[in-house]
Amino acid sequence: MNNQQDDGPLTLRDVAAAAGVSLATADRVVNGRPGVSEKTARKVNEAVQRLGFRPLAAAAELARARSWRFGVVLPRGSNRFMLDIADNIRAQADWFRARRIAVEIIETDVFDADRLAAELAGLPGRFDGVAVVALDHPRIRAAIDDLVDAGVAVVTLVSDSPSSRRRHYVGIDNIAAGRTAGSLVGRFLGPPRGDGPGGSIGIVTGSGSLRDHAERRFGFGQVMAEEYPHLTRLAPVEGRDDPERNRALVRRMIADIPDLVAIYNTGEGSVGIGEALAEAGLARRILCVGHELTPATRRMLLDGTFAALVAQDPGHEARSMARVLHALVSGQEIVAAQEHIRVEVILRDNLP
Repeated sequence: MNNQQDDGPLTLRDVAAAAGVSLATADRVVNGRPGVSEKTARKVNEAVQRLGFRPLAAAAELARARSWRFGVVLPRGSNRFMLDIADNIRAQADWFRARRIAVEIIETDVFDADRLAAELAGLPGRFDGVAVVALDHPRIRAAIDDLVDAGVAVVTLVSDSPSSRRRHYVGIDNIAAGRTAGSLVGRFLGPPRGDGPGGSIGIVTGSGSLRDHAERRFGFGQVMAEEYPHLTRLAPVEGRDDPERNRALVRRMIADIPDLVAIYNTGEGSVGIGEALAEAGLARRILCVGHELTPATRRMLLDGTFAALVAQDPGHEARSMARVLHALVSGQEIVAAQEHIRVEVILRDNLP
């Protein structure tokens, strides 16, 4: 399913309409002239903030009479975190319109290198800027480089392809996120009891080729090896972020690993893990740590199925992607501090 947003410019008339005032009143407030009540001025300023209206920036864009087209390549399917990113992109319609930017969301199977590469190969000539959830795979690196050679500004989103010629990566430090998950698992489990082994940790991952998942596994493994060597890390199993696949994988894990004490999920599909544990009567008895706050993981934090989540803000990532692509195509500076995406730890006790 493709989703496209209007590229007409945002004007002061739109601000006036949103605030429910006349154009002259909106003009007075925006330009700091007197004669407007405090209540009315507040309504206009709230509309300016809500719409993301910047008079000087809007005037400059209109004066150049330049418009752009951005394509955002996201995973097809039910990944709630990615759906949240898509929703946050759509929520920026007024911001895009003010800058004469049309945005199209393109959904494909990002786990399949051939399909993702074919999708990227069809984008030159259609877009000025492209954001893509990337596989770290030779075909994807080549497809990104071909886009760059065609004059397209390319940024990677959530999952990077650092050896490609992409211009910027928008996302968290995933090695740090994996290390954070490792510290949480180790500290929740505590020191070994007696002289025996500490038990086994199952690792469920989306794909071996997604850079974000690979870096999380790497960071997790660093902490486990350095600080909790008494715990045994099992070989990762791939569920492609699909709840049903994850459910089947964890069912098999429970049957095959009698000393299973914890499960770390590097991506989505945590609900399937919770269902497998509940079916076996092991919910809240086997420690679970995962990623991203969604309605499903929120419920599992509240009922104790998951002890903690390592999360990132999909709204910040969507806004950062938009700002970075706009800066790249318009020759503006990228403000590094503004685009830094934080790694967050969420427990039941600090749920937002």
